[in-house]
Amino acid sequence: MGTFTTKNGSVRGFRVSTGVVAVLGIPYAAPPFGANRFREPFPAPAWSGVRDCTAFGPVSPQSAELPGAPVWSPDDEDILTVNIWTPAPDGGRLPVLVWIHGGAYTFGSSAQPDFDGTALARAGLVVVTLNYRLGFEGFGHVPATEATTYPDNRGLLDQVAALRWVRENIAAFGGDPGNVTVAGQSSGAASVACLMVMDCARGLFHRAIAHSAASLCYTLDIAAATTREIAAAAGCPAAPEGLISAAPQTLVLASDQVIDAYRRDPASGSRHYDPGLYAPVLDGDVLPTDPLTGMAAGATREVDLLICHTTEEYWLLDAVGSSAKITTDEQLARFAQDFSLPAGLVAGYRAAMPHAPVLDIYLAVFGDLLFGEYSNRLAERHAQAGGRAFLSRFDRRRTGPNGVVRAWHNADIPFAFGNLDTDCLAFLIGGAPTPADHDLACRMVRAWADFAATGNPGWPPINNSTAQARIWSTDDVPTDGQSAAVRALWVKAEFPVLCP
Repeated sequence: MGTFTTKNGSVRGFRVSTGVVAVLGIPYAAPPFGANRFREPFPAPAWSGVRDCTAFGPVSPQSAELPGAPVWSPDDEDILTVNIWTPAPDGGRLPVLVWIHGGAYTFGSSAQPDFDGTALARAGLVVVTLNYRLGFEGFGHVPATEATTYPDNRGLLDQVAALRWVRENIAAFGGDPGNVTVAGQSSGAASVACLMVMDCARGLFHRAIAHSAASLCYTLDIAAATTREIAAAAGCPAAPEGLISAAPQTLVLASDQVIDAYRRDPASGSRHYDPGLYAPVLDGDVLPTDPLTGMAAGATREVDLLICHTTEEYWLLDAVGSSAKITTDEQLARFAQDFSLPAGLVAGYRAAMPHAPVLDIYLAVFGDLLFGEYSNRLAERHAQAGGRAFLSRFDRRRTGPNGVVRAWHNADIPFAFGNLDTDCLAFLIGGAPTPADHDLACRMVRAWADFAATGNPGWPPINNSTAQARIWSTDDVPTDGQSAAVRALWVKAEFPVLCP
């Protein structure tokens, strides 16, 4: 019942609940270190016997220590693994959902408690989550030499390798390789959008779910400049031999030093506000174009797309201290200048939020800049080019012991996975879940499962003249947290895809 045969060998999982078996930490590619470092992912080596797969695999190099998740260790190199939850261990052809975690391309893993696939498996899906290279290992630019080219976007290539593994192996776990949905949140959602326009990912999935997609993409020039900063902090040349000589831990610490310098310097431009050193690179090869441009050109019209964003995205980043505190009109004006925001945008937010403090206006603008408006435009570009796009917004709030818990970044994911009863998620959702919370989670799980199975989450797709969104809320009469006045401000503006 708990043993499965993959192309590389047999694996043994365990029963996590009635009718659901989990198989954790299966290698989908070789360890990306040693001779494989900074290269495209290579096939995982085969094994003999039955591999025990009852624990999550090691996480990618990072400095983050997230509640309930494993911590990176330099001794653990087999980081490219997948985890599977299946309700059909004896066979079947169930729809497959492949999850890509977020974390600013810098931290996180598939082992976070909110990504447990049990509830979605009970809803009729075979669920796959994966680890991929993060930080410099996954998204840092390594200059080419006469003899060797080091691909950009190695983290995206890892995701493609995992999707290929799914195509070749998921039938053994009861999944249908011809009905695969790829899903993600934040940088994971942005990765999904990138995969949709990447030639090497074409045909590996049939539907896509993107929650709170992050808008950042970098040019090669920006990526190369970041490499020079990281190398200087690491004390090595910004050349392949220097970067390879620096241990992964050294580059993680160097990245943290560079980020800290941006945080401390208000004159450092757009990266001061919430420094993000890594993002997909428009290299003209792995990633030929940014997702908005590719979608507008019709490159993704064959893939059904489900979009969601929260209505108060950036309040979480303020609550956890990763975002600069902007509390004066002068600081707000400088923020608008540093991001080259359209004239009148901030004034329009002031008019829509007449009694809000400067900090709230800043958080509202920044949240829409990085997540909300980008999500809207992904859905609209996809629909305008002939694809089917479904739009939703998460607008659930709650008064907790420490005040109002907003509809902020990440809060929707425990609901969509049906994982509300984990203690380490109490901060994210504002304490123990209520019956209304459980009802909302059931509805969101059902929408994901139905979309993955049939392409219909339960409400109409948008079209050229209609951008109607499903609002997720525990209220009897939910309201859309994004006002028409605010949306109109962005519709008139050319959206800044690239942030230097």
